[in-house]
Amino acid sequence: MTANEQAQPNAPRRPRPLALSPSRASDYNQCPLLYRFRAIDRLPEPKTIAQVKGTLVHAALEKTHELPRDERTYPRAVKFLKPEWELMCEKDTELKELVPEDETLDFLIDARELVKGYFQMENPQGFDAKAVEMYVDTVLPNNVPVRGFIDRVDEAPTGQVRVVDYKTGKKPKPQYSHDAQFQMRFYALVYWRIHGVIPTQLRLMYLKVFDSMFLMPSREELEYFERDLGNLWAKIEGDGKEGVFRPKKSKLCGWCSFQDLCPVFGGTPPEYPGWPGSTAD
Repeated sequence: MTANEQAQPNAPRRPRPLALSPSRASDYNQCPLLYRFRAIDRLPEPKTIAQVKGTLVHAALEKTHELPRDERTYPRAVKFLKPEWELMCEKDTELKELVPEDETLDFLIDARELVKGYFQMENPQGFDAKAVEMYVDTVLPNNVPVRGFIDRVDEAPTGQVRVVDYKTGKKPKPQYSHDAQFQMRFYALVYWRIHGVIPTQLRLMYLKVFDSMFLMPSREELEYFERDLGNLWAKIEGDGKEGVFRPKKSKLCGWCSFQDLCPVFGGTPPEYPGWPGSTAD
């Protein structure tokens, strides 16, 4: 099914008030029209094996950190994979088409290796997470609405906070690490504005390669980042109220699932549903 066919449901999706997240910010910076398709039109897209594998591994690690300390072992964590996968398939029957039964074993073995990568990088028996899959939803002082999920938050006895994010793909080269750093600064800023504490450390754990990226944000850095978010949100609101989200052609177009709707490739976007407003309104 093409994106154009998917864009013609029996009943159009009702736009919902918007808030900025790291992924939607990345979409807009990559291509404003892509942002519109995902955030406003909310057009369905085909899932990828990498995406669902990442979701599965995140679920297994979340369950692991909910166990008592002495039960947080690699063999115990691996046991979460199959039932969590079955639960995911019950909720979304299309996953069985993406990962057929005869490929499920290899899929789960790959997921197991990512879980092993986590245990080679960290011993979860040595600490208790303050929160896992923490949902954050607020409006920044500059009136930018923000939302998202933080994989894990740790708090030391001294009150110092660490924000952790698991990555199941390859670690990007330094020149391509902007999106990853953006995401972590985003969550550091949001955590600070909600809880009044600036995280001491931000850690991205690349489970596939047993490597991490560390950031230690300062108040000045986060304030500057907050101004950048304000400028970005102003551009999005301007486009949204004008009803014009222009496409931006790049090498990333080859991975876009909306090419048949994009004017750059001779397509026609669906009728603009209108600016839905934001959660700050």
